Formats: sequence, C-alpha cells, structure tokens
Amino acid sequence: MRILEWISVLVTVAATVLMLVFPKRRAMTVGTLTALILAVLLHGLINSFRVQMIPTYIVTLVLFITLIIQLMKSYRGDRYVQSVRRPNRLSRIKMTLILILLLAFSAGSIILTWLLPAFTMPEPTGTYAIGTFSEHLVDESREETKTPEAGDKRELMINVWYPVDRKSAQGLPLEHYPSELGEAISLVFGIPSQVFSYLDTIPTHVVQGAEMSAVQSKYPVLLFSPGIRSARFQSMTMIEELVSHGYIVVGIDHPYTSAQVTFPDGRAVSYQADPEFATSAELYQYNVEGIGIRAADARFVLDTLTLWNSHDPNQLLEGKLDLAHVGIMGHSYGGATTAEALAQDERFQAGLSLEGGFWGKVSTTALKQPFMYIMSGGTAKSLEPEATETEKVAYPEFKPDLDRVMTSSLNDTYYLTVENFFHQSFTDISLISPKLFARGMTPEHNVDITRSYALAFFDRYLKGEEQPLLQGSSAQFPEATYDATYTKIRNEQTQ
Repeated sequence: MRILEWISVLVTVAATVLMLVFPKRRAMTVGTLTALILAVLLHGLINSFRVQMIPTYIVTLVLFITLIIQLMKSYRGDRYVQSVRRPNRLSRIKMTLILILLLAFSAGSIILTWLLPAFTMPEPTGTYAIGTFSEHLVDESREETKTPEAGDKRELMINVWYPVDRKSAQGLPLEHYPSELGEAISLVFGIPSQVFSYLDTIPTHVVQGAEMSAVQSKYPVLLFSPGIRSARFQSMTMIEELVSHGYIVVGIDHPYTSAQVTFPDGRAVSYQADPEFATSAELYQYNVEGIGIRAADARFVLDTLTLWNSHDPNQLLEGKLDLAHVGIMGHSYGGATTAEALAQDERFQAGLSLEGGFWGKVSTTALKQPFMYIMSGGTAKSLEPEATETEKVAYPEFKPDLDRVMTSSLNDTYYLTVENFFHQSFTDISLISPKLFARGMTPEHNVDITRSYALAFFDRYLKGEEQPLLQGSSAQFPEATYDATYTKIRNEQTQ
C-alpha cells in the first residue's frame, strides 16, 4: 500500500473509535470530520482513487454521514453533553460489532492492495532515456476482412519508442501505463477491467516530445507484436530496457486480435473471439489465416518505417533508422507473428518468440535468420507425455511444428525454458500482482529474465556483440536452461 492509502485506512479506524468512545463531544466530532476529509482528499488528489480501496471508501462515507448528523443534532439542540454515561452491556456489544465490521472492511482494503499493489517499474539498465509517439496507420493495399462494411482498409495503431539523451528528458512529464492494459488483463484472466483502472496512475520511464539522441547516427529497429487479447504496451519493462540500450522499438496493435484498439477519432475496435471449430485441423487453418494477417501487418509497418527513414512527416525518424539491422519479437500470438514474419520477409534479420505457435509458411520452410524461442516451464511440463493438464497454447500440432522449425533452420537457433514461468510471465503481470503471478521469485527478477535474454539475443545478432547469456547456463538466472537438441550454432560467422 502507498503511504496515503495507509493513512486513509488508519484515519477511518481512529475516527470510528473516537465516534464510539466520545459520541457527544463537539470538538472531537469536528476534528475527526476534518481529519477524515483531509485524508480522503490527499489520497484522491495525490494517489488517485482505486477499486482496491472501496471497502475503506464505504467506511469513510458512513462515518462522514454519521458525523455530519451528530454535528447537526448538536447545533440544533444548542447543547452538547461533555461527558458520557458509562456504556451498558448492550452498547458494549454494539460497539464491539461495529469495530469488528470496521476491521473487516479495513482488512479488505489491505488485502486487495496487497494483491494488486501500486508498483514501481524497474529501472532500465541502459544509458538512454526513452521517448515515444503513437501513430495511426492505414494500409490502402489491404481490405479489412473483419468489418461488415466492404472496402474498409486495414488500420493499425503503433507506438514508436526511441532513444533520448537523459538531459533532454529531464523536466518532461513521465508517461503512465495506458488504460488499454486493464482491458487486456480483463480479457485474459476474466477479471473486471475496473480492478485495473489504477494502472494509468503508474509512471513509466517514457516521455513525449523529446528529440531523438544524436549519440549514434542511426539505431537498429525492433518490431513488437503482443499476444492475442493483449496490447502493444503489455511488456513495457522489456521495451524500456531495449530502448535504453539503443534500439528503436515499434509496438503494433492488431485490430480484432488485440484487446482493444482505439483510434485518434475515438473509434474503438475490440477483440473478436474465435469461432468454435469441430476439429483442431480447422482451428489450425483459422490460425494460419489470422497469423498471415498479422505478419502482413508487420511487413506493412516495416514498409512504413522505410518511407519514414527517407521522409518522416514528424521529422523525428528521418535517417535515424538502421534498416540493415531489423529484428522482430512477440509474445504468444505475437510470437507466432514473429516466426511467420521471418519466414515471409528476409528484411527481418533476427526473431524472438516468447512462447508463440508456428502457423503458416514457417512450418514448412527453413528459417534463414537467427531465431530464439523461450518457453515457460508450465507449458513445457504440459507437453510431456505423462502430463495430465495441457496448456491452451500447446495445441496438437505444436510439437511437430516446433521440431521442424528448430531442426530445419539454416541459421542459429536457441530454445530456452524458464522454470516457474507460466504463459503470461513474459508480460509485466508479475509486477501488477506479485502474490498471484510472480511464482517462486520476486517480480523484478521475473521481468529481468525476459528483458535480459531479449537484449542479449538482439545485441548478438543486430549489433554483433558477444553475449555470455547465449553461451550456456547463467548463475544470474538459474531458472533458465537451454535445450541441447534445439539450441544450435550453425553459422560459423556468429561464433
């Protein structure tokens, strides 16, 4: 809990006790009422109100009404009793019950804020500050297949995060977690999105309106594709880390498979659930088509970046994009997008899949680019022959597709399994609720695993820098182990 949240709870407890013990002392009532109002106002203005504190807000409202009534009665009667008769047994029981109810409500707020704390994002380890801007893109060459209106064009929302000199970022207000994340978490876990409404009060390390750093003449580029029912902001810790080390990262929201995509004119496109299929083969083919659309999105974004590198309407990226060193990464459905984009477009020089599938051309052709696959320990266990439970991401065709992709590759491959991870561990969910989602580790360590291996992989293949994390087990991350069958260095030039 934040300090003002603690103060709000303690003030309500103290106010209740004082009201019960000194029910007819005017000065005490006025002082208690003032303290209650100040505590609520400070909490709301500085911290912002949030759903987790509702039990305390209920107590505060009841106390406020009760104290106002007491005060009005005292002035109406023009007298105030300065002493209190000794409470009888019935009043003692009543006071005890009220205090028990108060403690239950206060405990409710404490437990809820403990489960869903107002966290602080880990500091990026690189030397750059982080700038950003969003952009609405329309691909005039493709029709949108999900809208009822014929002739609608495929539209995307992207965010570009780019390196900024720290001095340039000083004094600029920090961006906050976007509200879209609440909708995404709600869709994934079935929790009301209002529970996560406080996320847009959490500051990131990102600023708007800053000039790109001139330390380098140009910067390598990474595209990021989120999971299904998720958002381009789902892995901000990883994005911030990569940008702080000198990458331009472009996050893509894919309408109808992302959670909710809001366009500048106010239109909001929500996730469209998959239809039911009688066989896994039908679902497989449906995903081939869906990932094909997403891979085309990625190619279109890269085409757009290529145009911006020659003529950027915002005059920010022009000449700054190192398009000879472009990578792509994604989680879940975004990981599948990553693998398929590599298979379809050799402009992507390296790809990182965070537990994605293999739908499309990638399952039948050999990858020519370096490729890293990171799997959670939970999903890995569900793929074992004796497993009694199967993760949803482990579809029937997954293992043969994985085997073909990893063994037929013409370039370096890495296959890493992270013990104690589950499918959503590759996002920032462990920070949002450490008690529920950081399994066997601190939330900071959880996000550090993903961002460290992502940085090591792209530093190796887009910057040509040797990386100890790619050379075997690490004492820093004992949970992470390489599979010898699928981890192969085939390109001698990369050794």
